Amino acid sequence: MALNARTETYIQQPAVPQNPSRQPVRKKGLITKGEKILYLTFVAVCIMCALLVLQNQSTIQASTQEIQTIEQSVNEKAKQNTDLSVQVSELSSYERIWSKAKELGLKLNEQNVKVVPGQ
Repeated sequence: MALNARTETYIQQPAVPQNPSRQPVRKKGLITKGEKILYLTFVAVCIMCALLVLQNQSTIQASTQEIQTIEQSVNEKAKQNTDLSVQVSELSSYERIWSKAKELGLKLNEQNVKVVPGQ
C-alpha cells in the first residue's frame, strides 16, 4: 500500500515544450529555377538531336534500299542484253542464213551478190 500511496501523491504537470514555437526554417533548394530551365533546355536539345539523327538514318536506309533495287534492275537488264546479243550472234551465222535461204527456195546468184560492210 505504501507504493500505491506514494504514486497518488505526485501531481502531474502538463508537458511543457522545450522549444518555444519557432517558425520552420526554409531550406534552400539545391537547384535554382534558372538551373532547372537550363537543364530542361539541354534535355530538349538532346532529344531533338537524337530525333534528327534517327530521321537521317531512316532517310539513308531508304535511299540505300532504293539504290540496291535500281542496281539489281540494271544487272538484270545487262544480263538480258548479254543473252540477246549471244542470241543475235547465233541467229546471224552464215550457215543458218544459208539453210533458211535454201528452205525458202532461194538460190545463190553470183552476179546478184553485193558485199555490204559489216558492223
